[in-house]
Amino acid sequence: MSERLQPGDSAPAFTLPDADGRQVSLADHKGRKVIVYFYPAALTPGCTKQACDFTDNLDFLAGHGYDVIGISPDKPEKLAKFREKEDLKVTLLGDPDKDVLTAYGAFGEKKLYGKTVTGVIRSTVIVDEDGKVERALYNVKATGHVAKIIKDLAL
Repeated sequence: MSERLQPGDSAPAFTLPDADGRQVSLADHKGRKVIVYFYPAALTPGCTKQACDFTDNLDFLAGHGYDVIGISPDKPEKLAKFREKEDLKVTLLGDPDKDVLTAYGAFGEKKLYGKTVTGVIRSTVIVDEDGKVERALYNVKATGHVAKIIKDLAL
């Protein structure tokens, strides 16, 4: 089980391929706040709802100084399909090796339909302009999560 991040921790650095295969790093966003959300799989109902919610609120969040990055274990080709099919505007990154998911505490044991399984824990980590964890939310719900973030951040 990977360690969960706490406010004040340094956000683990990462460089991962986006839907077009271009490398994107957390460092590329230095000086801006970043909402990094982790989801189990592209093109599934809950993950689609969550990605669409972030896309629908992207301009609002950007206007308040937040960039949004979604990370899943999917390969870039699947992320590209997901982006095209749902007209997503958020940056989607693939972590097939699950190294970043693990570093952020978003991969490990979880309950699924009453059974303990190992997989992606739907999580959101908000990183401040200096690369420190501002908030770390684990086992979040796909539906209503973006509205809750906006409310919690008092935006």
